[in-house]
Amino acid sequence: MQAAEEPNNHVQAHLGRVQHLLGQGTMWQLRQMINGLRPVEIARLLESAPPASRTLIWDLVDKNTLGEVLEELPEDIRLDYLSDIEAEDIAELTEGLETDDLVDILQQLPEQVIQEVLEAMDNQDRERVEKVLPYAEDTAGGLTNTDTITVRPRFTLDVVLRYLRRHTELPPSTDALIVVNRKDDYLGMLPLATLLTADPNTTVREVMVTDTNAIRADMADIEVATLFERHDWVSAPVVDEDGKLLGRITIDDIVDVIRDEADHSLMSMAGLDEDEDTFAPVRKSTPRRAVWLGINLITALLASSVINLFQGTIDKVVALAVLMPIVASMGGVAGSQTLTMVIRGIATGQIGSNNLKWLINRELGVGLINGLLWALIMGAIAGLWFKDPIITVVIAAAMVINLLVAALAGATLPSMLKSFNIDPALAGGVTLTTITDVVGFFSFLGLATLFYA
Repeated sequence: MQAAEEPNNHVQAHLGRVQHLLGQGTMWQLRQMINGLRPVEIARLLESAPPASRTLIWDLVDKNTLGEVLEELPEDIRLDYLSDIEAEDIAELTEGLETDDLVDILQQLPEQVIQEVLEAMDNQDRERVEKVLPYAEDTAGGLTNTDTITVRPRFTLDVVLRYLRRHTELPPSTDALIVVNRKDDYLGMLPLATLLTADPNTTVREVMVTDTNAIRADMADIEVATLFERHDWVSAPVVDEDGKLLGRITIDDIVDVIRDEADHSLMSMAGLDEDEDTFAPVRKSTPRRAVWLGINLITALLASSVINLFQGTIDKVVALAVLMPIVASMGGVAGSQTLTMVIRGIATGQIGSNNLKWLINRELGVGLINGLLWALIMGAIAGLWFKDPIITVVIAAAMVINLLVAALAGATLPSMLKSFNIDPALAGGVTLTTITDVVGFFSFLGLATLFYA
């Protein structure tokens, strides 16, 4: 826990130092302090600063560092800065960035600005960016870095070693060289460990690894992350639809994918974007949250309309108004447990069409047992509380019904929403709450109306 908290403590310490120096008005010390930080630390400092301080910090960052800082910023904040920078300046700031990071930045810009930035680049940078720019950010192509070292299968390892010594340094996270033919078709991998330990007179073809398929550029980034996790890869080659080598993906990019996916899951529960700026001004934060508040209002009105159908019964038996929220709440919690588990299973590839039916039956069994257990407990409490045997039967039956429906809805909603191209993490919670509220109120009040009639 302590190790996990240290980066956050450092950010807060830097922010406190910034505020102290701002209070003293010593701008030259503030500039020196900011530019003494690493780009990633400056980015985290910008994220954590309120808007007024954020603008000042950005203006004090050394121009040679701005590109690396931009690369580390969340999309929402990065776009604010990019909108104020000219195309030629963007090309200058991003010079030297890895291809995947540069493409991420360009894809946030309007098409016209992208073309202007490309025209301002030198030919070599433009060519490598144009190779991966067509691929979406959340695909393997969008994660691809074109900075790779390739070798031909006919060369001996001694020739390859002499070729490597001509480089001042290897690309980061290089654990293997990529083997291609003259047409740039991917053939296999040559691990550095093999290169260093095998007979120098051996050819690349004799020792290269051919049982690892390259990743297709159109594969979803979360699927790529799953492959890295399963095979313990440090890097992996990426090919286009014709099998031509585009570049490679490295483990640092996969860590970003995993972190973004975790942020997405967490923020989606509240109907927010994973790149939501914590310190965004009121005018930006309000509309985004208002949308989901409006959706929630509609679902709440639907549940209220169900209650209104049984207004006469509630007027006669006041105990119903007291016990109604319990039935809906128990269904909501039970459904959320199932929904969360299924969304996670789908995301990790554990759940699919072949085993979903078994899982639904399992969740119905769990829902039935829990429903009976808590129905007996709540029925006994209600009977002792209101001294009414009918209310005991009504609430017990309603709880069993709602927990069964909650289990069924939680298990099936993710697949149903995905079939309509709706993100289950974003819409699943709202949909499930609506179902459990409506079913809970309808079953409880409907049974009460039937029994008390």
